[in-house]
Amino acid sequence: MFKKLIEKVMGSGTKPTSEENGRRANTTKSQKTNTAASSGAKSNSKPQTKVKETPWSVSDFKVAPQEGKTRFHDLGLPDSVLRGIQALGFEYCTPIQAQTLPQTLRNRDAIGQAQTGTGKSAAFLLTILNRILTNPIQERFASEPRALVIAPTRELAIQIGKDAEGLSKFTGLNVVTVVGGMDYEKQRKLLRDHVVDVLIATPGRLIDFMRSQDVFLDQVEVLVLDEADRMLDMGFIPDVKRIVRATPAKEYRQTLLFSATFNYDVRILIDQWTKDPLQVVIEPDTVATDTVEQRAYLVSETEKYNILKDVLADEKPELCIIFANRRDLTRNLCTKLNKEGYKAVLLSGEVSQDKRIKTLEDFRQGRAQIMVATDVAGRGIHVDGISHVINYTLPENPEDYVHRIGRTGRAGAAGVSISFISEDDAFLLPDLEEYLGKKFELIQP
Repeated sequence: MFKKLIEKVMGSGTKPTSEENGRRANTTKSQKTNTAASSGAKSNSKPQTKVKETPWSVSDFKVAPQEGKTRFHDLGLPDSVLRGIQALGFEYCTPIQAQTLPQTLRNRDAIGQAQTGTGKSAAFLLTILNRILTNPIQERFASEPRALVIAPTRELAIQIGKDAEGLSKFTGLNVVTVVGGMDYEKQRKLLRDHVVDVLIATPGRLIDFMRSQDVFLDQVEVLVLDEADRMLDMGFIPDVKRIVRATPAKEYRQTLLFSATFNYDVRILIDQWTKDPLQVVIEPDTVATDTVEQRAYLVSETEKYNILKDVLADEKPELCIIFANRRDLTRNLCTKLNKEGYKAVLLSGEVSQDKRIKTLEDFRQGRAQIMVATDVAGRGIHVDGISHVINYTLPENPEDYVHRIGRTGRAGAAGVSISFISEDDAFLLPDLEEYLGKKFELIQP
């Protein structure tokens, strides 16, 4: 009795009966396109981008064995997935992939902790693709994804969607990404008019489509929560609980959680949402990358902006991200910098999604030199060639400092991080130094 009460309150979900499925399918027939197909899901899927067919076999994907490394060949993945991996230029698993995939490909739940940029997305996406391809279902309906990935930010969800499309390029599977701030009706059509294999979503937009009965989650076989700690920080957990309740019970689905950190509150949710999960923790070689030169400038709050102008004039960054803690501060900084003649763009939660995509592309292509961003917006930024990160204000969470400076010094390139320490930031410094295991030498510019 107590266990049932807990499941009802916390939302582990229940396995729908065949009667419920039939009733649901009949009552929603007028609301969604009935695309049941005797010939299988592929004929109903959203038309795939034409891929030029050339003869290919797994023997074309030659990777020499290396001691201590796991080849994707060794995991028993479908040939169509291996072809996508080869096309993306990957040969060996990262540590988080090597330690999770042998178990998750056999349908085991998993929680994986590793820093950003270590291949977490590929770890759960390969698990999803393998599950769907090796367990085909003949009769499918629109609006019923077989796998669901939830991400806290629009940028991260879009990035995961791009990764999924790359890995599934030769599989014929349909990947759909739905996020807030973009064309609602267009996303609605993708859900209602086509069979969806993999759905990637932010919590708010997914709840919208659940309310309007444009998506049903009772056929989800694999549930992925990415950046669970960030979803908790952003207040998404009530929405996520509702989403999880709409999926089959944990005994009838595979659940994967990947994040850079797992705090106490998230671990409680893990116990409720998973069954006997594999637990993998990949410790970073260093908390902050060795390829980033870290400086700390002791400044007064009133002089911060003038110091910023001096730093930009002296350093002449190729591409630079300036982080600040508040939306109004990022907006004001961006406006001032543009008046100074810099090509600066803004990335924060108040910017509409279509503009955010254009902003990221302008920055990625070098049409904008400076991006001013908040932590939430900056979490999903993956742009090569960022030479400088400037912390106009210190983050309240030391882990966000690592995520910030990780935007530079990528792929072995050198990078520079400059932090302004004022009377308003100084109280955050001891916790940051303890987390990093190092003392900052405070410089007076």
